Amino acid sequence: MDAEALRLASLTQGAGPSSGGVRVRLDLGYDGAAFSGWARQAEGRTVQGELEQALATLFRGRGAAPRIVVAGRTDAGVHARGQVAHLDLDPAQWRHLGRMGHGAAAETTLVRKLNGLAGAAGDVRVHRATPAPDGFDARFSAVWRRYEYRVADPGAAQDPLARAFTVWHPRPLDAVAMDAAARLLAGPGLADWAAYCRPRAGSTTIRDLQSFAWTREADGVLVARLQADAFCHSMVRALVGACVAVGEGVLGTADPLALREAGGRTSAFKVMPAKGLVLTEVGYPPPEELAARARQTRGLRSLDPDE
Repeated sequence: MDAEALRLASLTQGAGPSSGGVRVRLDLGYDGAAFSGWARQAEGRTVQGELEQALATLFRGRGAAPRIVVAGRTDAGVHARGQVAHLDLDPAQWRHLGRMGHGAAAETTLVRKLNGLAGAAGDVRVHRATPAPDGFDARFSAVWRRYEYRVADPGAAQDPLARAFTVWHPRPLDAVAMDAAARLLAGPGLADWAAYCRPRAGSTTIRDLQSFAWTREADGVLVARLQADAFCHSMVRALVGACVAVGEGVLGTADPLALREAGGRTSAFKVMPAKGLVLTEVGYPPPEELAARARQTRGLRSLDPDE
């Protein structure tokens, strides 16, 4: 067996159970402003649609075009700095990348080609492509997702260059009260977040919100940082909206927690706009625990695990 065959044989250990090829992890980011969300749609420009069209072009005539599985299906207008996805390539497709690279590693060629085809507009960028460890699933192996949300009230620097990812709020906000409300909501263990999630048929609203805090940065901008095992649809923007209502004095510090315990959707606060929200990072367990984590998560959730 030659060196390239040995390399391919070692990489196929990271493949999906039925692909017989190579599973590749993608680390990427995107400006969500011009996208109708992550998920492929019949109409409208989406991140998944752009990347999968690029893959279809790259592997035209070389088997089925690869599909992409993502860690968190972000909504229209939501940005990502640390998104993670995976795709499965059959052996012939992997060899094709090797030939195209003229000596460069196949994964290096994949990044270059995806950025050339899907990233021409500059609002989506694949940072890295790496052969995935055995058992890796970008969606189901994840143990947490982190988001940030930026709000500039009148006391903050309302920087026009940051307007695409910062919400300008017209009234002063009490950062201390907002942080106190957020910390009451966060805590170890599962809770039902139906009051903060847009319902989807067949999906669960049970989540573990592991941390939630607000800080006022040096430029005065308020930044919320949240981490959970997963977030249901619109959950982050609803949580931020509840805290903004606290910051305005419309709600008391303990009210967002009381609303969660009441369990139903409410008009006590507004869901915040998408543009202030950024997916910053996705966490995974050690390689030897990836497959077990994926099995565990599939047992708990059958639909979208994220925004």
